[in-house]
Amino acid sequence: MSEHTYEHGSMDTTTQEQTFDGFIKMVVRVSILCIVVLIFMALVNG
Repeated sequence: MSEHTYEHGSMDTTTQEQTFDGFIKMVVRVSILCIVVLIFMALVNG
């Protein structure tokens, strides 16, 4: 059998945390951009 035992919480998650942070920043920026575009369209169309 396998000699390696897994210890809960021992995995290095820095890459996953950086990816998640980047994803959240992108979602926030795209959301803000969509809101700004919708407001601009509303102002232009009267």
